Amino acid sequence: MARTFVPLLTAVAVALSVPVTAQAAPGVSLVSDTVLDPSALYFVSYDGVVNNNSFQQDAIVTYQGRQYAAWYTASRNAVIARRNVGGARWETVVLPHRLSADDSHNVISLGISPQDNTIHVAMDTHNTRLFYLRSKPGLAIGAQPWNTASFGEVQRTLGSVELGSMTYPQFVVTPEGRLQFSYRTGGSGNGVNELAEYTGGTWRKLGGWSSATGSYTGPNGVVSTTRNMYLHGLTYDRSGRLHAAFTWREGNSGVLCNQGGLTNHDTGYVYSDDRGRTWRNSAGTALATPVSITSPGLVVDPLDPNHGLMNQESQAVDTSGRPHVVISYVPGRFTQCVSNYAQQRAQYGRTFHVFRGADGRWTKMEVPIPPNHTQRTKIVLDRNDNAYLVMPRGKIVAASKASGWTDWTTVFDRPSLQAFGEVNVDTSRVVSQGILSVQYQQISSGTTPSPIRVADFRLG
Repeated sequence: MARTFVPLLTAVAVALSVPVTAQAAPGVSLVSDTVLDPSALYFVSYDGVVNNNSFQQDAIVTYQGRQYAAWYTASRNAVIARRNVGGARWETVVLPHRLSADDSHNVISLGISPQDNTIHVAMDTHNTRLFYLRSKPGLAIGAQPWNTASFGEVQRTLGSVELGSMTYPQFVVTPEGRLQFSYRTGGSGNGVNELAEYTGGTWRKLGGWSSATGSYTGPNGVVSTTRNMYLHGLTYDRSGRLHAAFTWREGNSGVLCNQGGLTNHDTGYVYSDDRGRTWRNSAGTALATPVSITSPGLVVDPLDPNHGLMNQESQAVDTSGRPHVVISYVPGRFTQCVSNYAQQRAQYGRTFHVFRGADGRWTKMEVPIPPNHTQRTKIVLDRNDNAYLVMPRGKIVAASKASGWTDWTTVFDRPSLQAFGEVNVDTSRVVSQGILSVQYQQISSGTTPSPIRVADFRLG
C-alpha cells in the first residue's frame, strides 16, 4: 500500500544540541497542593490507574470561576467535587454509580455545556455501554443545589441516543458553545471514532468519522486489514478549527518483528473546519469520510510498528492555531525491534515534540530529558505559547517559544509527591488564569487506597 507523507523537517538530535536564544526557558512555581480524597480507589491495570489516564478529557476542568474534578472513592463510588478557583475547600457530591470493573479504561470524563450550563458525566466503559449523567440546567453557574439530586438518574444512553458498546468518552466544546462527545466503537485494532453533539438540550449522533478498514503492510511484509485511530486529543483553536493528531494501531500483530511489541505506527494529523463533519489533511486537501489508512497525506511523522510508539499521548494548539503534539517511543539508536514493551520503553523510551510551523512544515525535536517510564506525557501551552510537558510522576519540563522550543529544562521534579505515572491537567485554567492544575494520585501497592490531590502551578 502506498502512503503519502506530508513534508517533515526532522530534527531528531537532542534538542540541546540546537543553538538557542539567550532567553531562559520559562519556569513554574508550586502555589498550592490540596487533597481531593485521602483514600481514593487504587488498582493498576493496563499499566494505569482508573483515576488518572491521559485520554480523560476532562477529569479536571474550570468553568465560570469554579473548578470541577471527578474520581472514584475507595468504596468505588463516582464523585464530583467543585471549588472556587484558587480556593482550598472542595465540595464533594457522591454520584449514584459505583465502578463496575477493575479496569483503568473505565475513567470519568466531565463536560460542561455553555448553552444551558449543564454538567455532563460519562464513565465506566470499556467496550460496553456507558454510564451517563446530565445535571439540571444552571448547575455549573450555581443556579441549582450542589447535591446528588441535581445530577438526576444514571442513564445507559446519551440522552435518548443509543451508542452501543464504546470506549474513551471525551467532551469538547465548540466555539459556538455546543458540547460534543467523542468516543470509539469497536475495539483495539478494529474500531471507529465517532462524534455526537448536544444543542438545545438534546444529543444527536454525527456518526463515525474514522475507518477501521484498508490494508497496511508491515516492514516484514505481513498485511493487516483492520485497525483503529487512537487520538492524541481533539482541540478547537480560536478560529474554530478542530485539530486531531493520532496514531494507528493494527489489528494483526503479525506486522511486528516480535510479539512483545505494540502495533502502533506513524503519527498522523487531520483537521476540520465544520465541527467534525468533514476533514482535511495537513496540506488542506479534503478527505473522503470516513478517514482511513488509505487517505492521502495523513502521516506527518512516519514510524514503523516496531518501536513501542505510545497511543493517546497529548496535543495542544498555540495562539496562532498551529498544532503541537507529544509522542514517545524507543528510537532506533537503541533497537529496531522492541521485544519487551514495558521494560524497553522504561529504559529507552524518549519523548518528542512535533509541531507545525507557519510555513506548514512539521518539525520534530527529541526532548533531552527522558521520561524513564512507560506512561504518557501531557503538553500544555501558556498564553505566550511557551510549552510545558507534564511527564509521568508529575515532573515538568519546559521550553520557550522564543527558542523555537529547543531550550528544554526541568522546572519541577519532586519525588516526594509520590505521583503514580500519568497525571491529568486542567488546560482551561491555564487560558483564563495562567495557572496549571495537575490532578494526581499517589502511588500505593496492590489495592490499598491512596490520596488523590490537585497541585497548582503558576506558569512563566
